[in-house]
Amino acid sequence: MDAYKNPEVKSFIDFVNSLSPLEQEAEEALVSVLRHKSFAKGEYLLEAGNVCSRIYFIESGLAKTFFYTGTREFIMRFFAEGDMFTVLDTFVTRKPSAYSIEALEPTEATYLNHADLENLCAEYHSMETFFRKLVSVAAVNMMDRIGGTLEEKAQVAYHKFLREYGKLLQRISLADLASYLGITQVSLSRIRGIK
Repeated sequence: MDAYKNPEVKSFIDFVNSLSPLEQEAEEALVSVLRHKSFAKGEYLLEAGNVCSRIYFIESGLAKTFFYTGTREFIMRFFAEGDMFTVLDTFVTRKPSAYSIEALEPTEATYLNHADLENLCAEYHSMETFFRKLVSVAAVNMMDRIGGTLEEKAQVAYHKFLREYGKLLQRISLADLASYLGITQVSLSRIRGIK
């Protein structure tokens, strides 16, 4: 709809429509409950121990989803412009999350609250279809991420990261990249030095 003056809302709606075309009434209902928030670099969108109650769409900026075990950080995913995400297990179960989400840059995000999504899904089949497809995409991505972590050697994982997320390389720290790959910075430096 061209009536949306806010480009953030339009981007969110365009993403939803790409998964499940919404009828006009459902689209208008969704627009009425969308919210926008700015996050400073280093600010948390979610802290471990809390329940994630939002689905985010990044307009600009970059965020990471991660967890700690002991003294080590493990990064599960990076999310940049045009990505929609949540911490799915806590969003669905309403139980505290083991994961955190942190802005790696100043980040602008549009979000949908859990309660509003539940109401929209109850009223509009197209919203229920959107959420089902979003969960399906998230599950496939997570299975790929877990499989890659378990099966791939670090050098293979590094080159896969370059193929899939190379545009983020200049925006993330080497420490975060090593954490994502599950290796030390020393190992990452060695891999990067191989021609």
